[in-house]
Amino acid sequence: MVSVKRKPLGDATEGCESPPMKQRREHGNDNENGLIDEAVTCLHQVSYPEGYQPSASSNQQREAKPAKEFPFSLDPFQQEAIKCLENGESVMVSAHTSAGKTVVGLYAIAMSLLNKQRVIYTSPIKALSNQKYREFKEEFSDVGLMTGDVTIDPNASCLVMTTEIWRSMQYKGSEITREVAWIIFDEVHYMRDRERGVVWEESIVMAPRNSRFVFLSATVPNAKEFADWVAKVLQQPCHIVYTDYRPTPLQHYIFPCGGDGLYLVVDEKECYVSCKTANSFISAFRDNIFFSQQMAKMDLSDDDEKVNIETIFWSAMDMLSDDDKKLPQVSNMLPLLKRGIGVHHSGLLPILKEVIEILFQEGFIKLWLGGADNLRSLWTFVPSNGEGTCMAAPCPFTIWISSGEYIQMSGRAGRRGIDDRGICILMVDEKLEPSTVKFMLKGSADSLNSAFHLSYNMLLNQIRAADADPENLLRNSFYQFQADRAIPDLEPGRLVSIQCTKSDEDSPSFSLQDEVTWGVIINFERVKVASEDDANKKPEEASYTVDILTRCRVHKDEIAKKTIRIVPLKEPGEPAVISVPISQIDSLSSVRLIIPKDLLPLEARENTLKKVSEVLVRFAKEGVPILDPEDDMRASWNSVFHCRYDTQVQSSSYRKATRRIEALENLFEKHKVARSPLIEQKLKFLHTKKELTAKIRSLKKAMKSSSVLAFKDELKARKRTLRRLGYITSDDVVELKGKVACEISSAEELTLTELMFNGVLKDIRVEEMISLLSCFVWQEKLQEAQKPRDELGLLFTQVQETARKVAKVQLECKVQIDIDNFVSSFRPDIMEAVYAWARGSKFYEIMEMTPVFEGSLIRAIRRLEELLQQLIQAAKSIGEKDLEVKFEEAVTKIKRDIVFAASLYL
Repeated sequence: MVSVKRKPLGDATEGCESPPMKQRREHGNDNENGLIDEAVTCLHQVSYPEGYQPSASSNQQREAKPAKEFPFSLDPFQQEAIKCLENGESVMVSAHTSAGKTVVGLYAIAMSLLNKQRVIYTSPIKALSNQKYREFKEEFSDVGLMTGDVTIDPNASCLVMTTEIWRSMQYKGSEITREVAWIIFDEVHYMRDRERGVVWEESIVMAPRNSRFVFLSATVPNAKEFADWVAKVLQQPCHIVYTDYRPTPLQHYIFPCGGDGLYLVVDEKECYVSCKTANSFISAFRDNIFFSQQMAKMDLSDDDEKVNIETIFWSAMDMLSDDDKKLPQVSNMLPLLKRGIGVHHSGLLPILKEVIEILFQEGFIKLWLGGADNLRSLWTFVPSNGEGTCMAAPCPFTIWISSGEYIQMSGRAGRRGIDDRGICILMVDEKLEPSTVKFMLKGSADSLNSAFHLSYNMLLNQIRAADADPENLLRNSFYQFQADRAIPDLEPGRLVSIQCTKSDEDSPSFSLQDEVTWGVIINFERVKVASEDDANKKPEEASYTVDILTRCRVHKDEIAKKTIRIVPLKEPGEPAVISVPISQIDSLSSVRLIIPKDLLPLEARENTLKKVSEVLVRFAKEGVPILDPEDDMRASWNSVFHCRYDTQVQSSSYRKATRRIEALENLFEKHKVARSPLIEQKLKFLHTKKELTAKIRSLKKAMKSSSVLAFKDELKARKRTLRRLGYITSDDVVELKGKVACEISSAEELTLTELMFNGVLKDIRVEEMISLLSCFVWQEKLQEAQKPRDELGLLFTQVQETARKVAKVQLECKVQIDIDNFVSSFRPDIMEAVYAWARGSKFYEIMEMTPVFEGSLIRAIRRLEELLQQLIQAAKSIGEKDLEVKFEEAVTKIKRDIVFAASLYL
C-alpha cells in the first residue's frame, strides 16, 4: 500500500471537439413540430494556415453543372463536403461506416477527370484497393491500379494504390507526384495504427503543395485538430465535415451465456436502456451446445437464393486447384453461406473473404459473423435482412474492448438503402458490469493520435531524397504538432495557477490543510528521458511515475476539461487508477494486498479499496506499518523465493544517513519547538513551497523545450548508428548498405542488410533462404510451433546473432532499445512450413505442419513475396546481379496456387 498526498492531478482535455454548429438539411428535414431533425445534421468548420486571408469568393459554390449527379438525395455532410471540392479546397470527412463517405471521393474523381487532371486514391490495404478499383472502373473507365502485387494501366488519370506505394513514389520522385491535382486518403484514421500509421504522416508531409486533398475517416472527436495540422503543414485551408448520423439505425443487444435470452441495451434512437434486468451476466456458464444447435437449424435463404449463392461461390473457386478446393475452410463454408450466414475474420482464406464480401454486397448474407481481427475479446454479429433477426456465437473475453473499438467493429451493421435497421449482438461468457456495458456501447470514438516513430528506412530515404530533410519531416509530423499544442493549452494555465498559489502562501494568513490518504500500487515506470543527461542518470536519481488505485472525484467543466482530485477513502468518489509522480507519495507501507488481475470492472476496484479500508481499521491504534528498506526487503525476497539471502541495502552511506535521520527525529521530538502549535503549519508550508518551486521550474523547462523536436535526441542516435554500421558517411552520403536498407520497408532493415552483406543469403540454397526470410515477416508467437530442422535452426541462430550485434551497436549509440526483446522479435515458428512450400508442397500439406489459420499463413507468405520484391530492387541498386537472380527465383518458387490466387475484383 502507498500513502498519497491528496492534490489535483491537473486538467485532462477530452479531445478537441468544437461546439456544435448545426446545419439544416436542404431538402425538407423539419419534423411535424417544425423543429430541425438533429439526427441528420453535420458540423462544418475550416482550418486556415497562419496569416491566410480567405478570398470573398472562396465560400461561394460554383454555378456550373455538377461534375457528377447521384440517383439519390445527398445528406447534408455530403453536400457540404462537395461544396468544398467545388471551391477547390481540401476537406476531411469524418463519419460512421456505411454513412456514405465514398460519395465525396467519387465526386473528387469525377471532378478531376472532367477537368482532365490526375487524381490519386489511396487505401490502407491491398484488398480494399482492389475492391475500389473495381467500383471506380465500372463508374469511370480511365482508372488504373498499383498495389505492389498488381499493376494495371499505370498511366491512367485515376490511379488506385496503397498508401505505402504512394509514399514510395514520393521518395523516388515519380513524375506522377508532380501531376496530381487531388489526392484521396481513405481510412485516414489508420494513422493511429502503431506499426503502419507513420506512412500516412510521411505521405501528407511530403505531398505536393499544389495538390488538394480529401481525407475520409471514421468518426474521430479531434478531427479539427487533424485539420489544423494539415492547414499548417500544407499551407492551405482544410475543411472538416463531421457527422454522427447513421442512415441505417442500429440496435445493440447482449446475449449472456447462461442467461435466458436477448437484452436490448441501446435502441435505434441511440438511447441507452438500463441493463440491470440482464444481471444474470453470467450466473451459470454453459457450453456452446445451445448455440451450435440453434445455428444448425437456422436457414435464412430461399431456394432461389441458395442456387445463386452456390453459383457465385463455385465460380469464384474455379480458379483453385482440385486439392485446394478440398481444404476444410472451402468445403465447410458453402453450407453456411447457402443458409445466408457469412463468417469473416483474419484467419480466413483471402478468396473466401472476397466471395463472402461479394455475397454480402449482393444481399445474400443475412447474418454476418464478423471476427475482431486484432482484438482477442469480442465478436460482433451483424444481420442485414431488414428484420434484425440474429443469433451470436460466444468468444472468451480476455479484455474488454474500448468504445472506439466497438464503434469500429459494429459499424457495418445495416447497409444503407437495403436494411431498415442493423442489429449488433454481443455474446458474453463472464460477468459484465452495467457500467462497463454503457461505456463500451455509448462511449466516444477513439481520438486520432499520432503513432509516429523513427525508422532507419525512413531516415535513409529522407537523407537520400534530393528535396527531403529528416528534421523537417519530424518538425512537421502530427506527433510534433500534438506535442507542441499540448503545452500551450495546458501548461501556461497550470503555471499561472501555481504561481498565484505560491504568492498567496507568502501572506501570513495562509493556511494549508494537507490530508493524506492511502492507495494500492499497481505499477510504476521510469519517466521517459528527455535528453542524454537524463538517460545517464543513476536509478536512484531518476524520476518515476507510480500507478495507484485510490478514491477520486472527477469534475468536468463546460469546456470539456476534466479535473481529477484524490479524496479520502470514506468520501464519495470513484475508485480509479491514476498516475502520480513519485514526489507525491508520502510513505510506503509494508502491507501487501492480493488484488484482481483485471481492475477494469468497477466492482473489482471497489472491493480492492474495501480491503485497504479494512487494513486501516486493523491498524487504527498503532498505525499502518511503514516499509523498512533493510528488514522488509530481505523478508520480501525470502517469502517469494523461499530462500535465505541477504538483499538488504548494502550502502554504508545509506545506513549512516538513516541513523542520522532517526537521531535528529528523536532530538526534535524532545525539543520544545516540537510542542509549538505553529510548527506543523510552518513545516507544511515550507514543504509545499519547495514542491511548487520545483513544479514552476519543471513547467518552464517544458515550455522552453516545446519548440524543440520531439525526436531530436533519437534522430542523432540513429544517425550515429548508421555511421557506425557504414550505411552513411560523416557527411550524410548514403553508402551501399544504406542503398539496400532504403528498399526494405517490410522487415527489420538493418539486420537483413547485415545478413546480405555478410554473405549469408548468397551462400545458402534458395529454399533455405526463403525459410530464413520468414523469420522477418512472422511475429506472432505460437505455443505449439514445429521446431525447424537442424540446418534451418543454424540459420535462425545466425539471424539471432546478427540481430544481437545490431542491437548492441544501437544501444552504444544511445538508441533506447531492449536487446533481448529485439532479438526475440524474430520468430522461427513457420520456417519449416515455408521451407516445405518453397520445395513444392501442397497447401493442405503445409497446413498439417503448423497450428496457424490458413489466412494467417497466406498473409505471411504474401508478405514474404513483398519482401523478396524489395530485395530484388535492393540487389539492382548495388549491381548484385547474382543475388537479384536468386531473389527472382525465390519469388517463382512461392508465388503459386491458392496462396496467390487472383483477387475476384480484378
